[in-house]
Amino acid sequence: MALPSSTKSDLLLVCVTLLAAVSWMFSKEAVLLMPPLLFMCLRFLLAGLILALVGQRQLRRMNRDKYWRSIQVGMVFGAAMSFWIMGLHYGNHVGEGAFITSLGVVLVPVMARLVFKEHPPLSTWLALPVAVCGLALLSLDGGFQGELGQLFFLASAMIFALFFTLNTRAANNATITATGGRTTTRERVPALALTSVVLVTVGLVTGTASLLLEPWSPTFHSGELGLVIAAWVIASATLGTAARFFLQTYAQSLSMHSHGVVIMILEPMWTALLAALWFGETMNATQLGGCAMIFLALLVNRWSAIRRVLKRWVDQRRAARA
Repeated sequence: MALPSSTKSDLLLVCVTLLAAVSWMFSKEAVLLMPPLLFMCLRFLLAGLILALVGQRQLRRMNRDKYWRSIQVGMVFGAAMSFWIMGLHYGNHVGEGAFITSLGVVLVPVMARLVFKEHPPLSTWLALPVAVCGLALLSLDGGFQGELGQLFFLASAMIFALFFTLNTRAANNATITATGGRTTTRERVPALALTSVVLVTVGLVTGTASLLLEPWSPTFHSGELGLVIAAWVIASATLGTAARFFLQTYAQSLSMHSHGVVIMILEPMWTALLAALWFGETMNATQLGGCAMIFLALLVNRWSAIRRVLKRWVDQRRAARA
């Protein structure tokens, strides 16, 4: 029996969260060896070109409007990733950064409301104060710190919320109401073509920022160090970027609901666990409390879906006993 589109979307997004968590490790290793924005440029250009080769048929069938919409999504994503990688560069704790960045998921319905006049569910308004409390706990440890890495992660979370909203709409058919009440339908952008254009655009955005802000001269090494840098860039481009974002875009194309991306609540959990294993990171009681509050906010925001799953499970158990 074929899985419903919504179920298939959720399962694919779970895989996305695992790839995303691994990508945090790859990226942290890379920024220890090279300028962070240059790393993002190489990572996303390589990933975008890989997907462009695979999806060249879709790209040839794209019209100007679809290209422009994809570039717009890529520009927003490029800004978000620029702040994110700077947070990873300056941050002291990968797991903590993952939970701060995950606040973008809570903000997706809010951003959809501000930009597209969608009506967020009640769960969103209940989740926001819980998330703010969690962020406060992460920042309050013997006094307000407001570390540079934390601020970069928070800025990226806000921009990620806009990216998720735009990406979902670009990957689906959208009805646009023009002045005078006339409505038109914009066709969805094919997932592979959308992802490749977005990733190349991110590479160009971060590359431009790197050219303006970072020194390149000591970056390209020969010998063993050069091979290590190349390995992190290639691993990040293929597994952490090309595979991850294609799956994410395809999964979002299976469901129109902007809050469907909330399944990514798993990403900070995987990231914190991998950071503990990979880098030996630990959290004190205050940090654990803050992460727990943010995770609770994500659960509250996703409560309607969780309740449906629980109800289905209970109904199946009752049917099996009958």
